[in-house]
Amino acid sequence: MAGPDKLPNILVTGTPGTGKTTTAQQVAQATGLTYINVGDWVKEKELHDGWDEEFDCYTMDEDKIVDAMEDSLSAGGQIVDYHSCDFFPERWFDLVLVLRCDNGVLYDRLRARGYSEKKLQENMECEIMQVVLEEARESYKHEIVHEMQSNSVEDMESNVDRMVQWINEQKARQ
Repeated sequence: MAGPDKLPNILVTGTPGTGKTTTAQQVAQATGLTYINVGDWVKEKELHDGWDEEFDCYTMDEDKIVDAMEDSLSAGGQIVDYHSCDFFPERWFDLVLVLRCDNGVLYDRLRARGYSEKKLQENMECEIMQVVLEEARESYKHEIVHEMQSNSVEDMESNVDRMVQWINEQKARQ
């Protein structure tokens, strides 16, 4: 958590295809926070136990991920992009944003990415059942978890503007 002279840490989470990466990168660029894409770290720093053929992704090692991220998050000023949130320590984040998307929009985005039918259906079910939102609500204090719609460019721009404003308010308090 941000202290009197530490910038806040923000988690941007949501089902794949909801706009996490674009949103988090734009906020980082606008505010000077350091952007961390956990999926990239998993690959680059080998924070996994190998490739899962069935799910077409790496089998991540949550302990390795947390250990690798500890110093960066302890320093503050990080914006973390990942599609899950329940294994990160609660103390790390000052704000948790869960991006949501209408099913039709999400389906089209995932189809355009070339997701297999199994992966597409799994992610659609996660969004319908609000899996990531519920994980966030169960893992973090209610007052720091915020749900944001991310169906259009206008939604994304509004979300980025709101996040930048919040970060600037936090900076002004220091």
